[in-house]
Formats: sequence, C-alpha cells, structure tokens
Amino acid sequence: MRTMAIVRRVFKQMLRDKRTLALMFLAPLLIMALMYFLFQNNTTQVATLGVHNVDHQVVKAINTKHVDIHHYSSNQAKAMIKQHDLDGYLTQKDGNLTITYSNSNPTNTSLIKASLQSGLVKLKIQTLVTATKAQKKVLQTQQVALQKLTAAQKQATVSKLKTALAQAQASGNTAAAAKIQKQLRQATASAAAPTNSQSQTTTYTTSSHYIYGSSDSTFFESFLPAFLGFFVFFFVFLISGVSLLNERTTGTLSRLLATPIRRSEIIMGYLIGYGGFAIIQTVLTVVFTITVFKIHLVGSIWLVFLTNLLLALVALTLGIFISTFANSEFQMIQFIPLIVVPQIFFAGLVPVDGMASWLQAIAHIMPLYYGANALTAVVTKGAGLGDIGVNLLILVGFMVVLTMLNIVGMKRYRKV
Repeated sequence: MRTMAIVRRVFKQMLRDKRTLALMFLAPLLIMALMYFLFQNNTTQVATLGVHNVDHQVVKAINTKHVDIHHYSSNQAKAMIKQHDLDGYLTQKDGNLTITYSNSNPTNTSLIKASLQSGLVKLKIQTLVTATKAQKKVLQTQQVALQKLTAAQKQATVSKLKTALAQAQASGNTAAAAKIQKQLRQATASAAAPTNSQSQTTTYTTSSHYIYGSSDSTFFESFLPAFLGFFVFFFVFLISGVSLLNERTTGTLSRLLATPIRRSEIIMGYLIGYGGFAIIQTVLTVVFTITVFKIHLVGSIWLVFLTNLLLALVALTLGIFISTFANSEFQMIQFIPLIVVPQIFFAGLVPVDGMASWLQAIAHIMPLYYGANALTAVVTKGAGLGDIGVNLLILVGFMVVLTMLNIVGMKRYRKV
C-alpha cells in the first residue's frame, strides 16, 4: 500500500507538470521525424575534381555522375583546392598521374578514388581491345603476303628439283633420284608458319597525396572538428542552463533582482563568470583533442581556439535563455534533445547541400552549423581568418541577440 501511495504521488506530480509531459512524449517524436527526413534523402553525392594537363581519354574515362570535373591551367594542386573548394586535383606528366585529395570529406574522397580506379581499368581494357584488333589485322595482312611469297618460293624449288630429278634419271643414278624425289615431296607439302606482332599500349601510373590526414584516415578523424565544436557547445549549454536555473529555484536570483542592480549587469556578470570556465573548458578540450588524438591540423590553432570560444559563448547565452523556460533541472535536461541534439546533424554529419530546401533553412539557424563549418575549414583546408570571417560574425550575432533576449527575459523575475 505504501508503494502504491508513492506511485500515485508520482503520477499526480507528473500530470500536473504539463510541460514535462509534453517534452517527454513529443521530443522523441520530433527527433525521429527529423532523422527520417534527413536520412531519406536520395540526392546523388557529387565530388568536385580539378584537372590540369590530363589526357582527354583519361578525363572521359573517369567522368561519372558522382564526379564533377573542372579544367584549370595551374599545376599547384593545394592552392587550387583551397581557392576553388575542390575535393581533389589531378595532374599529369607524361604517363604519370598525380592525384591530390583534400580529404576533408571522406565520402567525396572515396567517390574520386573509385572513379579514378574504374576509369583507368576501363581505359586499359579499351586499349587492349584496340591493340588486339590492330594485331589481328596486321597478322591477316602478313599471312596473305607470306602465302604469296611461300607459293612463289615453292614453285621455284619444285622446278629446280624436277630439273635435278630428270638429270639424275638420265644419268642412271637411282640413289640421287630417290633422294631428290623425297625432297620434292617435302617441298610440295610444306606450309608457312605465321609470325607474331606486338603493339605498343599506353599505360598510366598514379600517385596520391593528402592535404588532411592520409589514406588510413577514419570517419572519426574526418568529423573530429565538428565533434570538437559539438562537445564544447553541449557541455557549456548544459552547465550554464542548469546553474542559472539553480540560482532561480534557490531564490538567489530573486534576491539579486530586489537590489538596485540592473538586469544587464546581472546577465553580463553571469556571462563573464561562466565564460571564464567556458574558456578553460575550451582550452582543455582543444589541447586534449590535438595531443591525444593526434589530429592533423592544416590551419592555425589560434583560429580553432577562437571558433570554439565563440561557440562556447553562444552556448552560454543560449543555455541561460532556455533555462528561463524550465521550472526544474529535469525540464532543462529535456530541452537537450530539442535544442542541442538536432544541431549535430546539421554540423556536417549529413551533407547539408543534399538536404531538402526546408531542412537547409533549418540548418542556417543552427549556431553549430557555422561553428562546424569554420572548424572544418581551418583544420582540414587551412582556411584563414578571411575565409571563415562570415561564420565567426554570425556566431557573434547569435551571442548578441541571445544576450539581449536574456536581458529582456530577466524582467519577468523582477518583482520590485
């Protein structure tokens, strides 16, 4: 009976908390629906490949629906990949093909590899077929000429043997006559042997280079920049939201608001205070990732720190803002599937360019989309501040807007 009393109390408590019930039952449905639309995409993945001074037959052989080929006049592979945001760059010197992979997207790298390998195999088969047909034609021509030559030589030999046989018979030399008759039979029965001819075939050798990682790079290494930004964002969001919620539920915030202190001063105080710990967390996470996982950093480590710091500050302001809608830590935790989890799908885990237009619109209102793009560009492509400046400015914009909303939202808790 006492157990049932506890059960009834839990049920009554949950039924009174409509927001918790909504988050508990609707959040999983929304996440599953989002994943359904994300992963049912049937758009063909296309990799961009630049080529320079490559034979037309090679370009034609590797040109498939999965590879978009562009022709350039420079042989500087790394510079062209960075300038035109290419997945690979193919150059040729004599019969040597050199392919340089950006390797920032392992899927596109695999597409170029498969197209190049299958194209060269196809080219070899076509060359062998052409060589075989040419060889057959040459053999037929040689056989006709050889037959004519053999026939003429045979006729001359037979005539000489007949003359010698007649002379031997006239002189009564039977042994010589028998020997000549045997040579005559062999001459009339002899046949010409065909000769073989060989044709020269063009062969290509390939060598591969990687700007980021190597041929042994794993999925985790390729998406590590996005994961780095996600974990910084996730934990700062969680800690800041729960901490401010605790300030509110324990009455500390109400006592602060009862003083002459301004709302903007309270928000800035929270931002600077929690921001200091966010900076420490960001530094530890980045240093741990680079030293322990041996991440191959193409760009500047300071830009990695800067991008992660801006992501942490956005997560801090977002966590404070979302905490105003939660009445308990349990509700704050339930906001994670709605606010944080969807962002990892738009951070490069699923190619945004291949999504439906309405999903792309959702991606562009996710802070982690811009942070992950900036981190991936710096780590895997060596992007500079000018290349990621727009993404960083958008993150600053998110931070400013959320800070203003927090200042306005603080008004609802001031009772005096």
